[in-house]
Amino acid sequence: MPAELMTARYTANQKATGKYRLIYVLEKDGLQSWHPKFTYYGFRYIQLKGAVPKGKPNPNGKPVVKLMETWHIRNSAPEAGHFSCSSDLFNKTSELIRWAIKSNMMSLFTDCPHREKLGWLEQLHLMGSSVRYNYQIHHLLTKSLSDMRAAQTKDGLIPEIAPEYTVFTWGGDMFRDSPEWGSSAIIVPWYLYSWYGDSSALKDNYAMMARYHNYLKGKAKNHILYQGLGDWYDLGPKPPGTSQLTPKGLTATAIYYYDLGILSNTAQLLDKQTDRQEFIQEAAQVKSAFNQQFLHEGTDSAGGKTAYYGAGSQTADAMALYMDLVPDHLHDLVVHHLVTGIIQNNYRLTAGDIGYRYLLRVLEAEGYNDLIFKMNNRSDVPGYGYQIAHGATALTESWQALPSVSNNHFMLGHLMEWFYSGLLGIRLDFASKEHPGHPYLVIAPEMVGGLSWAKGDYMTPYGQVKVYWQKHKEAIELRLQVPVGLTAEVRLPYQKQTALTTKKQKKDSENAPVQIKTVHGKKYFVTMASSGDHIYKLQPKHSSINWLNK
Repeated sequence: MPAELMTARYTANQKATGKYRLIYVLEKDGLQSWHPKFTYYGFRYIQLKGAVPKGKPNPNGKPVVKLMETWHIRNSAPEAGHFSCSSDLFNKTSELIRWAIKSNMMSLFTDCPHREKLGWLEQLHLMGSSVRYNYQIHHLLTKSLSDMRAAQTKDGLIPEIAPEYTVFTWGGDMFRDSPEWGSSAIIVPWYLYSWYGDSSALKDNYAMMARYHNYLKGKAKNHILYQGLGDWYDLGPKPPGTSQLTPKGLTATAIYYYDLGILSNTAQLLDKQTDRQEFIQEAAQVKSAFNQQFLHEGTDSAGGKTAYYGAGSQTADAMALYMDLVPDHLHDLVVHHLVTGIIQNNYRLTAGDIGYRYLLRVLEAEGYNDLIFKMNNRSDVPGYGYQIAHGATALTESWQALPSVSNNHFMLGHLMEWFYSGLLGIRLDFASKEHPGHPYLVIAPEMVGGLSWAKGDYMTPYGQVKVYWQKHKEAIELRLQVPVGLTAEVRLPYQKQTALTTKKQKKDSENAPVQIKTVHGKKYFVTMASSGDHIYKLQPKHSSINWLNK
């Protein structure tokens, strides 16, 4: 009997995963070997009945188990990256998430390796970037898109599960028709282009993408969608489930608008100009309706202007910002509301399955990596550290590590993406505005909190990128390896009275010039790095700076 948890009596606890037993009847006396076929199961514990382990008392003469082996199996996708840093908690968090990824990467991405083993689609686009930093998933996602095409209904619906082996009827259509799930059919092809430069994903799936868009358009009421699960498993006052802190219409419509942006860009790439203009016009209508429905402007307790979305949840503000739904003149106010809310909530996270990735993306983009660090560098409130403190060895379904739900689940692991894009600063994009259709590599490590070093690597389509940075008492050193075929824009934090020195480990090469640029209000030393090995040092010009305290 395999189980994720044990009961208080040290027996297999299968309450959250359903009863699962493997039974073998001995065919004869003598040594026998057996293993289950056509099945697998996620577990941490095994309860054995009807036999005795070798070396244990056996007064009733039961069969003796001489050897028991457990095998970990997963999809054959090669490893793509590795991460470690000076924080033991972050290293454990990385392993926690990585185990959940490995456990649910089979012929499709499953939700859990024990209870359902179903291909719930929202994680393909929400967790996809975290996974691609760890494994090369180009082929697996391409296969997942074929599952979506096969599962698409006659009216264009992409169900929440593909392959759709079952249909959940409890709660009406909420477990079948949720835009945050079905939109993987539109978002994943774009991500394959963005991550790997694969435009064929857009060509091969454009018909499916357009049909699903038409389905959503037909469901919208005055350009607002209301169906679905919303911010699944957010942290509210009730037990986790459907969205508690954010209107379902807000997350559904935000994703709908995001879809339209992808569709217009895709139509541009595929030279479908009529489609593109229609998507652009519709997006403008959705944006206007979204702000009329969900935007709130007013004054705060100090009499200053404020702006927020929905009830002001982390998910509501973050999704509006990430999807570019916020009017330009209100952008800074919404960012301020989001950041202030996090601080006033004692750096606790509340965003759920849908919103948490966008919260991290917005905080990173706006330069608030210190907030991400503070929110996740703790174990006293629900989150990754809390799960680890309560004995979890793989990512759990709930932030609270509840024993009543899955304890090995493929969602909420979005911090993994930040480990690579934030702490290591590795950001490769084939769909950037600066260089559309060409690889644009930025190396911008965020040396936040009490971290003294971080290192890792990522296998790009051109080869391996390696990053290792370390804080010394009077200097910060960055070692960088750029593969042949790529050039990196390197950004390091600027401070007055400091200088950046560069060195390429190639005798006949010249050092690239260093500039000072401002990104989201924060100054950086910026230089370019061609293929090869590079060393960068941030050092004080005159006065002594203790970087270990920075």
